[in-house]
Amino acid sequence: MTDTVLPPNEAHRELVHALEELHRAAGSPGMRKVSALIAEGDHPAVVSHEGVRTTLKGLTVPRWETVQSIVAVLAAACVNPPRDPTAEVARFLPLWRAVREGEPGGMKTARELALSQGWGSDDGQWDAESFLAMMINPFNAIQIDPSLAVPHEPQISEDQWVQAGVRLIEEYGAETALRALLRTLKGDYLGADEGSPFGYRFPDQEAVEMHTAFRYGCDRILQRLEVEPNLLQRSVSAMHADRTMDREDRIEMLRAESDASLMREVMTATPETWHELSEEAHHQIFGYLIKSIGPVGRFGLPPDQRFRIVWRVPEPPED
Repeated sequence: MTDTVLPPNEAHRELVHALEELHRAAGSPGMRKVSALIAEGDHPAVVSHEGVRTTLKGLTVPRWETVQSIVAVLAAACVNPPRDPTAEVARFLPLWRAVREGEPGGMKTARELALSQGWGSDDGQWDAESFLAMMINPFNAIQIDPSLAVPHEPQISEDQWVQAGVRLIEEYGAETALRALLRTLKGDYLGADEGSPFGYRFPDQEAVEMHTAFRYGCDRILQRLEVEPNLLQRSVSAMHADRTMDREDRIEMLRAESDASLMREVMTATPETWHELSEEAHHQIFGYLIKSIGPVGRFGLPPDQRFRIVWRVPEPPED
C-alpha cells in the first residue's frame, strides 16, 4: 500500500489536526529530525523528511506504517506532559482508518483490537465491537471453574496462545475450537483430576485444600452437634477405642488432653459457643469426631462434593 493523494474530507482533516497537535506537544521538531529518529528506532517504516512533511501537512494519506512510525516518535518526544507511544498509536489507528477505509465506526480489525483498550465507542452506545466483546467472553455463557482462577505463572506467551488457536481453528474448525475453550473454562481441562491444569501447579494448593477440608469438617461438626447432644462424649470414647488410629495422631491427641484448661473448653463446647473457642479446641474436637477427611472429587468442586468424611461415630440414618 502506497501513500495516496485524496481530496480533503472531514476525516482527513481530523487526522491532520491530531497530527499537528501531537507535533506541537513534542516541541515541533524539524522534519529531518523526525525522520532521523524514525531511522534510529525500531519502527515499521523508514520515512524520509519529505514523507514526514507531506503527512503532517495533510498533502497525502500515507500508509498506516508511516503514520504509526511518526506518531510513535512524536509521542516519545513529549515531555510535559509525557505521552505513551503505544496509547498514541492506538488513538491514531481509527483516525487513519476512517480516512483510508471510510469506516470510523466500523468493526476494528485484529490489528486495532491488539492495540486498543476497552470495548465499544466512548459514548457507551452498542456497536459491532460491543456485541463481539459480550459474545466472545465465556463469563457470559458459563460458570468459570474456580481452579482456573488461582494465581499462576503462564506457561506460554499470549502470542503463542493466539498462534496455537489459529492453527487449531485451521485444522479442526472454529466450532470445535470454541467448544473446546468453553469446556476448558468450565473445568473440563487436561489435568482436572489432579486439581490443576496440565503443566501447572499452584504452589499453595495443598495448604489451601487442607484449610478448606478443615473448615468444611467444622461446619459439618456443628450441624451434627445441634441435633446429637451426646455426640462429643461418644466420639471421645470412640477415639480412645480406635486401634487403627495413627500412632502420631494418638500421641498428639493424648498430649492435648493433659491440658486441663483446653479440655474444659472442649467438653463444654456447643454450637452456640463454637466461635468463642480457641483454635486448639477446634482442632481437638475435630480430631475426636472425624476419623479422616479426604478429597474424592476434583479441585474446585463444592466441599460437600470434593471431600468425604469418615466419622468416628457414624451419622444416624435419615428418616
